[in-house]
Amino acid sequence: QVQLAESGGGSVQSGGSLRLSCAASGDTYVNLCMGWFRQAPGKEREGLASIDSDGSQTYADSVKGRFTISQDNAKHILYLEMTNLKPEDTAMYYCAADLKLFRCSTATIRPDFGYWGQGTQVTVSS
Repeated sequence: QVQLAESGGGSVQSGGSLRLSCAASGDTYVNLCMGWFRQAPGKEREGLASIDSDGSQTYADSVKGRFTISQDNAKHILYLEMTNLKPEDTAMYYCAADLKLFRCSTATIRPDFGYWGQGTQVTVSS
């Protein structure tokens, strides 16, 4: 079992930046595929970025060049650095983990990870 807890969300103006964190606990000694997702009201959950235990990263086209995923393996913390935020980035942001490492190898980051956090709200105003 893996428990995840996000933090760092908030309100920011267009063009601003935020850094989200996700603290992992439980069976963190195993290799995991970690990911960030978001869901806006009335929309499907969207995969944004993933990272595997070796640090290999995948990004959705919608955030490529603006968002950066990283992790501190010693502290078991996952990060999402978000820059040049836009009003359309407004959503609930979730971190997720899965034991199936192939989830970090797919071009599209699908929201079928096994473990999820509760989410943190990001609101970008114009």
